[in-house]
Amino acid sequence: MDVLFGQNTSQYAGRGGGLFPVIMLQKQQRRWWRRRVKRVTVGFLLISATLLYALSTLQINFNPTELPVPLSCAPQPGQNSAKLTTNSSQQDNNICVPKVDIMFMKTHKTASSTFLNILFRLGEKHKLKFAFPNSRNDFFYPSTFQRMYVQGFQSGTCFNIMCNHMRFNASEVAKVLPRDTFYTTILRDPADLFESSFHYFSHGIPLTWWIPGEHKMAEFLRDPKHYFSPDRFSSFYLKNLLFFDLGQDNTLDADDPRVEGSIKVIAERFHLVMLVEHFEESLILLKDALCWEMDDLLFFKLNSRMKSTVLKLTPELRAKALQWNGIDWKLYKHFNLTFWEKVEAYGRKRMAEDVAELRRRNVELMEICIEGGHSVKAGSIHEAAMQPWQPIGEKSIEGYNLKKNVDKAYQELCRKIITPEIQYLTDLGVNLWLTKLWGHVRKIINW
Repeated sequence: MDVLFGQNTSQYAGRGGGLFPVIMLQKQQRRWWRRRVKRVTVGFLLISATLLYALSTLQINFNPTELPVPLSCAPQPGQNSAKLTTNSSQQDNNICVPKVDIMFMKTHKTASSTFLNILFRLGEKHKLKFAFPNSRNDFFYPSTFQRMYVQGFQSGTCFNIMCNHMRFNASEVAKVLPRDTFYTTILRDPADLFESSFHYFSHGIPLTWWIPGEHKMAEFLRDPKHYFSPDRFSSFYLKNLLFFDLGQDNTLDADDPRVEGSIKVIAERFHLVMLVEHFEESLILLKDALCWEMDDLLFFKLNSRMKSTVLKLTPELRAKALQWNGIDWKLYKHFNLTFWEKVEAYGRKRMAEDVAELRRRNVELMEICIEGGHSVKAGSIHEAAMQPWQPIGEKSIEGYNLKKNVDKAYQELCRKIITPEIQYLTDLGVNLWLTKLWGHVRKIINW
C-alpha cells in the first residue's frame, strides 16, 4: 500500500486521472509544509532577535577593582616593530614617529568598513593589540558601550586599537584605551546616509513593513511622524543615525539647546572627524596627524552597493531627508566647517598633490590585484571566502575577484585589501559565533 503523509494514495489512482491527482496532492502538501515551516522559522527568528536585542541593551553594572590604563603597549624598537610606535608627540631631526593608539568610532553606512580594513592592516603591520567585541562583530550595538563587552578585557589590560561598531560611551571607552589615544570618526551627508540606511536596514525594521507603495522611502518621508516611533524595534536606524551612534539622543528637536551642547562634547573628544565625501583628503589629514606612511592609506572600496540600487534623491526628497534628520545635518555642517579649516592649515596645494598621489597608487594597485580592474556583483565573486555580508532580502553589496597570477610581492596585500570585515575579523581571531549563526540562519530561509 502506498502511504503519503499518512494517507492511502491508492484511492486516488484509477479515478480517471491515473497518478496525476496523486502528484498534484503531493506538490500541494509539500508547498503547505514549506510555507508552515518557513512561517514558524521566521516567527522563531523574530522572537529570538527580540530577546537578543533586549539582552544586548541591558547595562552591565560591574565594578571590579580598577587598575590604571597603561600608557601604551605598542611594540618598541627591537620587538619586530617597523618603527617606534607611541602616541607621544615626538620630533627628532624632523623624523616623524607613527602613532598607533587609536579609537575609531565606526558609524553606519559611512565607508567605515573601508577604513576598518586600513586599521586591520596597520595593526598587523605593527603587531598591535585590538580591543575586539566578543561573540559578534559589534559591541552589542545598539546598547551603549560597556568595557566588559571587550573580548578578554580585564582592568589594566592594554589595547591599542578599538574600531568595531558601538554606541559611543566616552567614559567606558577611556577605561579600555591608553590615555593619549587618538580619537577619530567619519560622517556622511545625512540625506545620502538616510537613503543608504533605509535601503540596507529596512527589511529588518518592522515599522517599514507596512509602508504602502513601491517607493517606501519616499512615502515615509512624505509624513515620517505617521510611521516612525522611537520605541519601535530598530527604529533608530531611520532618524539621526550619526547622532545616535555617537551616543546622543537622536529624538531631540534639532533646535533643542542640548543638541549644540552634545556637538560641543563630540568636538572636544574627537581629534579628527573625517568626511565620506572627501575620503582621500580625510586620510591625508589622518596621515599627517599620526605620522603614517602613504602605504598605510591604500584602499579599495568595501561594502559598497551596486549603483543600480542607489536611489538618486530629487531636490524635494533631499530636503525632506535633511529636515527629518535635522540633528545629523547640524552635526555634519559643524564638522564640515572644521574639516576645511584643517585642510587650509595643511595647505590646499599640498593636499591636492597628496590626494593625486594616493589615487594614482590605488589605481596602480587595482590593476595589479583585481581581475578586470573593478568590483563585481555578489553573484560574480568566484571565491566564497571573499563574499561580503549582504542586507536582508537581497545581494546588492559588491566585492572583488583576485587576479590568478598576482606578483608574489603583492599577493598578501592584494588578498588582505579585499577581505570583507567578517572574514578579516575571523582571521584576526575574533569570536564571532553569534554573527556566524545568524548568517547560517539567513541562508536557510533565503534571506
